[in-house]
Amino acid sequence: MNLEKLWLEKIKLTLASKNIAVLISGGGTNLQAIIDNTENNYINGKIKIVISNREDAYGLVRAEKAGIPGFFIKDDEELISKLKENKIDLIILAGYLKILPEKITKIYENKIINIHPSLIPAFCGRGYYGLKVHEAVISRGVKYTGATTHFVNEGADEGPIIMQRIVEVEDESPEELQQKVLKIEHEILPLSVKYFCEDKLKVVNGKVVIGG
Repeated sequence: MNLEKLWLEKIKLTLASKNIAVLISGGGTNLQAIIDNTENNYINGKIKIVISNREDAYGLVRAEKAGIPGFFIKDDEELISKLKENKIDLIILAGYLKILPEKITKIYENKIINIHPSLIPAFCGRGYYGLKVHEAVISRGVKYTGATTHFVNEGADEGPIIMQRIVEVEDESPEELQQKVLKIEHEILPLSVKYFCEDKLKVVNGKVVIGG
């Protein structure tokens, strides 16, 4: 057994596995990244439920294929009930296109992680989602963009930033830029979740500190 495997085994022994809920609205590629990284034990957690606010979201198919219970829920009270019923420790917003109400963000303060396809505070907030972000980036002519993970509060994309990674904006279409950014989303979201599940994320004076 190599040192990395020994370290993973030590983590498992010292930390209880976290119960995770993933909220989606679409295809669920970031959901798939989380599924893959829980199955290979990179993340010390279990996806208990997947919830979509859109009944036809392909992410629900991904959940079914992975043997994870999936639900179509639009009502906030029903959502809260389902989260409590499954004793959820962490909520991941993986392309969830609905703003969570304050009553949910207060219950799960610093326990909701979102992934956003830009370098917050640029190109974020209400109206900036999906391809719209990349269209705005190209239209503005910025030279670098990227992805951000952050804790969710009552504001749109205003919670404490956990992690960011950048990419260069080249002569490319919004769709091509979207795919480039997705690659780093699939890296920093699992890593941010991994740190949360290892109790390595702390919010101090509104900023995230990553450490042991």
